[in-house]
Amino acid sequence: MGNSFGDRLRHERLARSLTQAELGGQLYSASYISLLENGRREPTVDVIKQLAKQLQLAPHSIEEWALPISPEETQYLLASLYARQAWDTRDYLAAQRYAADAARKASDNRDPVSWWNMVYLQANALVKSGAYAECIEVLGALLAHPLSTESAGLSVRARQVLSTALMGEGRLPDAIREATIAVEMGAGNPDEFDAYTTALRTLIGALAESGKLEEAWQHCLRLADAVTKSTPAQLAGEIHWVIGNVAFMRHDVAAGLTHHAQAGNLLSPATDLAQWAHFNKATAWVRLTAGIVEPATLEAIERCELAQSVIGATIADQLEVKLLRARWYYLNGALDDALALLEEIGGQQEHLASNIAGDAALLLGKTYKARGRLEEAMDAFTAAREHFTTAGATDRVALALDNILELRASGLSRSHGSAPGTPA
Repeated sequence: MGNSFGDRLRHERLARSLTQAELGGQLYSASYISLLENGRREPTVDVIKQLAKQLQLAPHSIEEWALPISPEETQYLLASLYARQAWDTRDYLAAQRYAADAARKASDNRDPVSWWNMVYLQANALVKSGAYAECIEVLGALLAHPLSTESAGLSVRARQVLSTALMGEGRLPDAIREATIAVEMGAGNPDEFDAYTTALRTLIGALAESGKLEEAWQHCLRLADAVTKSTPAQLAGEIHWVIGNVAFMRHDVAAGLTHHAQAGNLLSPATDLAQWAHFNKATAWVRLTAGIVEPATLEAIERCELAQSVIGATIADQLEVKLLRARWYYLNGALDDALALLEEIGGQQEHLASNIAGDAALLLGKTYKARGRLEEAMDAFTAAREHFTTAGATDRVALALDNILELRASGLSRSHGSAPGTPA
């Protein structure tokens, strides 16, 4: 059969994020799958049937891999392999470039399935790179494709990524809409359990960011019910992480600490260092929001900083961790240190989502106010209100407005020579 069969087998395996051992299952060793992929072994009919079952493909479609492969197909296979290799090494800029190239080649070859897979990979790489606007544009084409409109599973996956990109843009109502559609489409479909739980976590995050905490908590309860003894540790850790986030935001500190402790025990930096960094950033954020300034909170910030120094990070991620540091300084009374970081963040706010830029401006206003720099505090609170309005975070719009009104009342009282808190 030559390399045609092996190349296509490798491509389909990688497209499903399977290792050679996982593809072989209980019947074939990883080394045997490697020999098949390298063209050093010829598959029997029984082998083809088993591989078809593992890949969820019709056996006759695998038999067709024995046909001679064209130069155009070879070019596509190379581009797709380069894209997945770049993804695996977290070179997301290269991954999106190779995936876009592979998608064009698949389109030229009139191969819609391969086109869909590569555009989906491109969209995920764009999210990882923080290129949210471009990702939203790419996903528009993906969702309009017949494969997406005819397959609930594919639509769930695409809409979940779209919701994540919309959150990155600070478009929270739109993110909630897309995540809700994804959850409704994925509910009750056991074949799409992973896609469903991912969409549900995205919906919870968007609702929580929008201040809809009780609605987010109801979805958390659904998510908790999905965890069983057979749930992989990494996935279970991610679920406890999300539930803990919302618990903290609801001021249920005990539940938040419990769920985050479980997440910390289940998530491993050796398995996914980038995700581990993200978890520590998230747990530090909600701890600080709840006013918890114990050593464990600082340790989470430091772990995130360390992980970012190893794997690299987008500008937005770096600024968000600096915002964590600034909040830590503020809560511990180190106002000068907090102010230095916040002013640095303010100079690069265009890299942040609207809701995060609003959080930074709100904290800057509080720091200026504590320093007695009231005019600058007013400017910062006003900017925070504008950012939150753009993001659709109505609860935080009200919070910014409360600070503005309090500052105006304070300034008015002093202008009339009254002591703070007494009628003018």
